[in-house]
Formats: sequence, structure tokens, C-alpha cells
Amino acid sequence: MAPLLEVRGLRVTFSGYRGESRVLAGVDLEVGAGEQVGLVGETGCGKSVAMKAILGLLPSPPARVEGEVRFRGRALGPEELRALRGREITMIFQDPMASLNPVFTIGQQLHDVILRGRKVPPRAAAARARAILREVRLPDPDRVLRAYPFQLSGGMRQRVLIAMALVNEPDLVIADEPGTALDVTIQAQILLLLRDLVERQGISVLLISHNLGVVRQVTRRVCVMYAGTIVEVAPTAALFRTPRHPYTQGLLAAVPKLTGEGVPAGIEGMIPDYVAPPPGCRFAPRCPYAMAVCDTPPPAIPVGPTHQAACWLYSSEAVLASGQAHGHGR
Repeated sequence: MAPLLEVRGLRVTFSGYRGESRVLAGVDLEVGAGEQVGLVGETGCGKSVAMKAILGLLPSPPARVEGEVRFRGRALGPEELRALRGREITMIFQDPMASLNPVFTIGQQLHDVILRGRKVPPRAAAARARAILREVRLPDPDRVLRAYPFQLSGGMRQRVLIAMALVNEPDLVIADEPGTALDVTIQAQILLLLRDLVERQGISVLLISHNLGVVRQVTRRVCVMYAGTIVEVAPTAALFRTPRHPYTQGLLAAVPKLTGEGVPAGIEGMIPDYVAPPPGCRFAPRCPYAMAVCDTPPPAIPVGPTHQAACWLYSSEAVLASGQAHGHGR
């Protein structure tokens, strides 16, 4: 059965005064029907660029997008994406204040979203708006519908964005760091609410986050991104139990333990310059296991039944051919 969303060879290059910045370097990912998938990586690794490229939201120029995005097995061009956005594919952006129009009430904005996805009379749209606000657990929906965004708290605005994303019962929701601007307690409530709603409605989710704890709670499968490349894909439980890529291992080692066991260790070095990235594995300059073969981009190598890592460590022929490892930072 074909995935609901399938991305193959996604490349994004930005033209700038220093030259071409190669931010995404051949990203492959899939989201199945009714599946919750996380896309995780440190800030600046290209997660949000990937989301905007998938949705056709990057301006050209300066962006040049290459690769293929398929939805229900059908390749999508700009016109097809425009027709699907807001109906079958919806988005939740990370900053509610920047995503809501300050000069229109919540009711006006929610009605516009409903009427874009459904041909219904105004009274039915108003009833649907009240119903979805109750579903996202906003008290007094009539007051919220009359309110302007600045009259609501951050947590309420985030719930409104979730309501807008789910109101037309889409097949896929792409959520970019929802709740990042909120305190951790409210963020946890928002994410658990989102998980409960999408599971109840059978909606697929691609959740983009740098927060490993959030990904662990909300998703069933995880794609780990480093510097515009997918380095590991695994079921969520397997990834946290036995991370295989050195970058994933470093990410997990950097998370503080509530038990107080051990001291978090950061990953040495920085994300590479996208204008002049390393020729092969983009993590090689920071990797303690780097070898000569790492000058060639690694393929996704199976390391379990549903677990892949893009690392030459798991190709015995490559390790033997490379000879002695170069050590930290090469």
C-alpha cells in the first residue's frame, strides 16, 4: 500500500550573496495513513525548510526546490498543492501570533477556513466553528469567536490554530514546533490534545520538533535530520532504546536525565556551512567514528526490520576498505 505522503530526493538551494546555500540534500521520508511521524533535529538543521518545501511555500527565487512530493501516490505540482492546502493537507505553525490575522476576529478567520474546505451555508459554518472550538477544549466558544487574537492567551491561540487545522477533517496535518513559544506545562497539554484529536479522527501527522521528549510522547515513528539529510529512521520506541546513528546517540546523550544519572554531554562542533558543506556525510566533521569512506555520502542502511541509519559504520565492506578511522573531527 502506497504511503499517504511520499517525499523523494527533496533538495532545496537558496541563492545568496555568498553563493548557493544547499540546505536540503536529498531528503526521503514517508507518512502512512493514520500514522504520526516525527521529524527531529537541532535548530538550523532544515526541518522547517523541509516542511515549506513539501507544501510549496518557499518563494522562488531565492529558493530552488528539486525532488518529488507524492500524495496518495500522485505527484504534486504547484497547482495541485495549492488545491490541497487547507483541505486535505493542513499546517500548524509554531508562532500563533504571527499565524493569526490581528485585524479579524477568530470567528471570521475560522469561517473563512471552513468555507474554503466545504460548501456549506453560513449557519452550518458557524455551528461547525463552535463545535471544533469545543473539541480543542476552549471554554465559552462564542466569546472566543468574537475575540481578536490579541485578546486570547498564547495557549488559547495555539488551540485556535489546532482547531483551524482540524476543522475540515484533513488527511494530513504538518505541525511545525507547535507550542514552542509556550511554557512547558501548557505545551505538554497542547501536544497531548493534538495527539488525542488526530488519533480519534485517524489523521496522519508529520510533527517537526527539536524536542525529543515531545517526539517521544506524540509520534509512533521518527526521522532524524542533520544538516539537511535524514540520518536515521525508526519506530519511536526503537530509536530511544537503541539509537544507531552517531548523531542520534549524541542528541540523546545531550538530554538531561530527571533521575540525575550522569551529566548531559553536548556534541562537539557546529552544523556545517551550507554554502560549502562536507562532500560526503555531513556529520563526519563532528563524528568520533569518522573514516575515509565518509567522504562519500552514505546510503540508508537497514539496521533492523524497520530501522535504517545512513552511516558507513553499518557497511562492513566500507569499514574494511576505509582502513583506520580518523578519530574526532577527522
